[in-house]
Amino acid sequence: MKKIYQDSTFYLVIFIISYFIYVYPFEILNGFLFKEKFSRSSSLYLTLIIGALIILYFRTKITFYPIKIFIYEGMGIGFISFWIVNIALIISFLFDIEPQIIGYTSFFIIIVLTIYSLINARYINIKNINLSSKKIKKNYKFIFISDIHLGSNSINHLKLILKKISNLDYDFLLIGGDLIDSSSFNLEKLSILNEIDKPIYFVTGNHEYYISNYKEKISSLNKFNLNILNNTNSIFEEINIIGIDDNIDNNKKNNFVNNFLDNSKLNLLLIHKPSLWNNVKDRIDLMFSGHTHNGQIFPFNFFVRLQFKQKYGLYSSDKSNLYVTSGAACWGPRMRLGTNNEIIYINLLNKN
Repeated sequence: MKKIYQDSTFYLVIFIISYFIYVYPFEILNGFLFKEKFSRSSSLYLTLIIGALIILYFRTKITFYPIKIFIYEGMGIGFISFWIVNIALIISFLFDIEPQIIGYTSFFIIIVLTIYSLINARYINIKNINLSSKKIKKNYKFIFISDIHLGSNSINHLKLILKKISNLDYDFLLIGGDLIDSSSFNLEKLSILNEIDKPIYFVTGNHEYYISNYKEKISSLNKFNLNILNNTNSIFEEINIIGIDDNIDNNKKNNFVNNFLDNSKLNLLLIHKPSLWNNVKDRIDLMFSGHTHNGQIFPFNFFVRLQFKQKYGLYSSDKSNLYVTSGAACWGPRMRLGTNNEIIYINLLNKN
């Protein structure tokens, strides 16, 4: 009975998204431009077809590229179009403007924002952060990246990240999960990580657990120069790096943090989601997380804030600092509007 309820809810959500993201914006645009409305039957058929296609894609993990492009990039275009046409509707109610002018203006804005978002998603920024601690006797430099989403993104995106990293001087590299998000991704392509001669510490994100045979595939990642820190720790000189698995509840995550604390060293927590911050900020010194993508496409970042109080950037308490990255890549639509892909370059200074 529970499974029937879950499946029914899933299908309902998919069909609601299919209408409001893929159909509704273009109904409104059609009304402005041609003063015609889609018939209810046309809207229903389109919604059912698109919804069925989305369900087929996610349930069967098919890899047919045109379907993937339609679902993901269509989602991004539809999301941008959704809020543009709703603003257009408000303007049409408030002001006496020719509908076609509103329609063409809206269409032009959608095209411009879509092109900008697609181009912006191809770039990766390097963000420098300076932090300090009394627990270390010398300075350290390290890199934090997260949410690369190989599968949704090609190996070329990882190559671009590694090319940028190769120009930096650093002691170790942190990867905060969602490295892989598709069963179709060939893990052997990760062999390029073996070219890095610095320690790499990795924790899982939520997407690693969506792929088929995830246990076997996660375990095999250590042959690609990755130190897998799923509910364990590793010492790098004066730094105690604690890595927590994403696929457990917050109580267990909290307990694992307690088990691996070492107050004689600087305690650094690497965990995919930032939701544990308020529970551990009085016990750890540094925490690095991802997952939120900072909303990826404006204005979705406002909705992300409803789920995560710490959605992006540097947060500080009396004893600790948290950095939540927007990610080094996109998930779903390879589009960025109001956000950026980023590599975090941390300069950790001796405060004494």
